[in-house]
Amino acid sequence: METARTPDERFADLPGYSFQPHYADVETDGLPPVRMHYLDEGPPDGPVVLLLHGQPTWSYLYRAVVPVLVDAGLRVVAPDNIGFGRSDKPTRPTDYTFARHVGWTRSLVRALELTGITLVAQDWGGPIGLSVLAEEPDRFARVVTTNTILHTADPALAGRLTWAVHGDGESRVVLEEALVDYLLYTQRAPELQASVFVGAATTVPLDAQVLAAYDAPFPAPEHTAGLRQMTALLPLTRNDPGARIGRRTMAALEQFDRPFVTAYSDGDPATRGWDAVFQERVPGARGQRHVTIAGAGHFVQEDAGDELGRVVADVVRTT
Repeated sequence: METARTPDERFADLPGYSFQPHYADVETDGLPPVRMHYLDEGPPDGPVVLLLHGQPTWSYLYRAVVPVLVDAGLRVVAPDNIGFGRSDKPTRPTDYTFARHVGWTRSLVRALELTGITLVAQDWGGPIGLSVLAEEPDRFARVVTTNTILHTADPALAGRLTWAVHGDGESRVVLEEALVDYLLYTQRAPELQASVFVGAATTVPLDAQVLAAYDAPFPAPEHTAGLRQMTALLPLTRNDPGARIGRRTMAALEQFDRPFVTAYSDGDPATRGWDAVFQERVPGARGQRHVTIAGAGHFVQEDAGDELGRVVADVVRTT
């Protein structure tokens, strides 16, 4: 396996991101160990909050959330998925699978010996983090999901989601056209820029320096294999390996009775409806004070990072 490593100077003087880098070697099935970057802020003995990002972002996404949680006395661990941020980047797209992303994150959780975790998961951070929870349930104390999904292509999802992804009958599938367009673009475009996707999915226009920070991890095409491949891993049919993982994870969540809070924005059609699905199917979600964050898009951390931080801190404090 060949890997690329983004030069450190690409991460110098990024606006709002003065955190110290930390690294751990992580493992997953079928590949040698790789180096994963993570933030580790706040008191070492404080309650642990694990912040997981998705595509095409990295821990920079949480730069406004981290200080709010640290001020609340919490220890914040925010990794960069392999292929993103300051983490190593295998250069062959097929080295990235859904199962391997789960394995890498699980390896980090175990290496850091994290327990009593409050999981905060957005975008692909949901499928990855919730699947780690399914394999290590005793390490997790509570969950806050925000603008994330767990695609299973279950026919029962028909009519529940704004962006449809569900089976129909025995051998058909219903897919949102915008989702298919997005997936095809990421596979066909000669070059991908993370900033284009981030800037298009916020309600607040982002400063040019902030947009450049999202592009910083990807200085050359050999650094973008994971960026491109993650979208291709979206489960679109019941037969997809990711859908099978999703079904196993959902089955585990249906037994999860610890606090589970949804904090979705009101401006993200791509994930709208999943908050209600989780509230209905996860026992720990019943009776919780679920939150709708007004005026924010898909990347709620950019549009309302302080508010999301306060929601998470309140969940830890009151549950």
